Amino acid sequence: MTDYIFKPNIPVAKIHNSNELFPIHRVFCVGRNYADHAIEMGHDHREPPFFFMKPAHAINHNKKHPYPGATNNYHFEMELVVAIGSSGKDISVSSALDYVLGYACGIDFTRRDLQQEAKNKGRPWETGKALDHSGPISELVQLPKDFPIKDQIIRLEVNGEEKQSSTVGHMIWSVEEVISHLSSYFELQQGDLIFTGTPAGVGPVIIGDKVFGEVSGVGSIELEIV
Repeated sequence: MTDYIFKPNIPVAKIHNSNELFPIHRVFCVGRNYADHAIEMGHDHREPPFFFMKPAHAINHNKKHPYPGATNNYHFEMELVVAIGSSGKDISVSSALDYVLGYACGIDFTRRDLQQEAKNKGRPWETGKALDHSGPISELVQLPKDFPIKDQIIRLEVNGEEKQSSTVGHMIWSVEEVISHLSSYFELQQGDLIFTGTPAGVGPVIIGDKVFGEVSGVGSIELEIV
């Protein structure tokens, strides 16, 4: 029998229409994967995908989202999230969807002021991106391999006003390409999540704001900033 100083608390994601839970291993995020968002962030060219990470405990299904400390510019970024269901390394683009267990929609909340400061100083992004509660997601939905994910609308509203609207097909690097490229750096494992990037229109929220986001055919997320 193994003894622990404390009992491990494994973060999980809910699965739509199932009593089973998805234990979260790692959370990878793709930077600047929509051309219009890349432009609004000051970049105007296609570049190989790059990745950063959030802690697994950033993932949650909470309806109340706490506004964090140490920031005056807290931004939403609406994203399609991919859940990896089987392990693999150096995965080909043609077989990438075989490793997908399901999809969710999620918001990559960001301390934009701290992220920008880190960028300016050539430092890591953790204080801007890897904060507590910063990855709320919807339930995972399991879809057939031939589901037309690229045709789905991705959008977000704040207080009923639309801020982001695009389609998954406008990603610079497709879901399959993201999985393939990421698996050249890491052996992907069951339980990994991939946030696949956000379209243009990102912006700040304040306490009291009500946020609604969705990816059509996948799910929706609704929360209040508190």
